Amino acid sequence: MHADQQLSKSLKPRHLSMIAIAGVIGAGLFVGSGAAIQQAGPGILVAYLAAGLVVILVMRMLGEMAAANPETGSFSTYADKALGRWAGFSIGWLYAWFWIIVLGIEATAGAAIMHRWVPGVDQWVWALILMVLLTLTNLGSVKSYGEFEFWFASIKVAAIVIFLLAGIVAILGFMPGVSAPGVVNLLDQGGFMPNGPGAVLAGILVVVFSFFGAEIATIAAGESENPVDAVKKAVKSTVWRILIFYIGSIAIVVTLLPWNDASVAKSPYVAVIELYGIPGAGTIMDIVVLTSVLSCLNSGLYTASRMLFSLSQRGDAPRAWMKISKRGVPAAAVLASTVVGFLTVGANYIAPDTVFLFLVNTSGAIALFVWLVIATSQLILRKRMGAAAKDLELKMWLFPYLTWVTIGAIVALIIGMVIIESTRESLFLSLALAAIVVGIGVLRYRRKNATPSTPELGGEAERAKTGS
Repeated sequence: MHADQQLSKSLKPRHLSMIAIAGVIGAGLFVGSGAAIQQAGPGILVAYLAAGLVVILVMRMLGEMAAANPETGSFSTYADKALGRWAGFSIGWLYAWFWIIVLGIEATAGAAIMHRWVPGVDQWVWALILMVLLTLTNLGSVKSYGEFEFWFASIKVAAIVIFLLAGIVAILGFMPGVSAPGVVNLLDQGGFMPNGPGAVLAGILVVVFSFFGAEIATIAAGESENPVDAVKKAVKSTVWRILIFYIGSIAIVVTLLPWNDASVAKSPYVAVIELYGIPGAGTIMDIVVLTSVLSCLNSGLYTASRMLFSLSQRGDAPRAWMKISKRGVPAAAVLASTVVGFLTVGANYIAPDTVFLFLVNTSGAIALFVWLVIATSQLILRKRMGAAAKDLELKMWLFPYLTWVTIGAIVALIIGMVIIESTRESLFLSLALAAIVVGIGVLRYRRKNATPSTPELGGEAERAKTGS
């Protein structure tokens, strides 16, 4: 491996678009949405819409900064510039930690499915196989990662599109054996908000984390042939698709089935597929969920490794992690992420209710911390630009008003995690971890001469265009 090698620039626009979608559409949509529906009833649609709007605004702000200055470290490097080196250090490490924990969660979920299909092989063996498989994919080349993610995402997207089309046919009463439900399930099962507006507000906290992952596209853009165009297309095209997939598919579920049906709580998508009369609904959904798991594993390892690589470049992680293989891959950073990922998988099998649960809870609110840093960084960097902001390739709408609205919404979500008992422990543990990491960052850069190691917003835009 060589330190003077460059990251491969082999990701194509189609890869970037699917990477953004794949980062968001995970097993949580297909399985976890049932609990959210049970909590808020049909009103969960309002929760998904509200959470989706927050993500749209955050992605627009991140897109503005990424189009002006494409960086592998993405929002971590922008925090460096806006808030100081301590901020980039802190949010970069917290973000890498989040995705490393995801590796443990997703590997376990995928192993459970494989164990159901092949019970003769222990579940931990399947977790090991999946981790090794995706590690090899990431070590191969960034193009192999992009291709895997493209096809994983394509399967998920195709499944949701078919689900939506079949749902529309069923709702209109054109599907044999399924009568048109009208608005019975939306309004006649205790009303649109059967458990009150409070349950819908609580539902926002449940679903908002489902959208975390769209920002991966801005990290991957640094390894594309034309980073500026890649960021612009990813930000503009994927957000509305995500909202359609999420809100559209959830709308199908709560329209076709009573929200309080036991089958909806267990697996809403399986329940609807069974309603269609399609045999093997459980197996079909297992295949889709396994694809989602592999996609999240793939993206999680890629994202964690690139953030560690970026931190290493800025002197905030071991310098050995910035070494790049002949294939243009930060192999040392990939292996570092994998080792910790294996440890989290092991913790899940050895002590699932203690050690692993503790680790998962420490990452519970990191998504909100990341979004808050993105919004704050964009606010500061945009104001610094002054009149030069008119030349930005991509701009945040109604600046600074919508930026402040977004910051307020994120702070409200954090306060909501304090109020709601089920999320309180996760928030406090996440805050404790953040306090430790921020403390280390502040101590590390307490000297007044610690300055950002990366150029101001907009400084890389022209060079990115010319490829220099």
